[in-house]
Amino acid sequence: MASQQEQLEAWSGRLLQALELEGTPVDVSAVLDLAAAAAHSVVRPAAPLTTFIVGYAAGLAAGSGQAGDAVAMESAMAVATEQCRNAAAEGDVR
Repeated sequence: MASQQEQLEAWSGRLLQALELEGTPVDVSAVLDLAAAAAHSVVRPAAPLTTFIVGYAAGLAAGSGQAGDAVAMESAMAVATEQCRNAAAEGDVR
């Protein structure tokens, strides 16, 4: 039986292939950490919303040439992580 991490890695690979994005690096643990931060800082449904918006922002930045794929993703995730910290500190988003 495959571990949860192995299943997520396999799913990620399958989805990337279906979207014709083979070879795109995905840090599954970092995405899950961001989702957890959003869920705990805001409300649970913020997890998928946050990860979608981060991916979209990174894709726009990379697609427009503002940054390479890895830098665009790291930057977008850093901004979202900071916003999660701010939301938790302020306590008014929940």
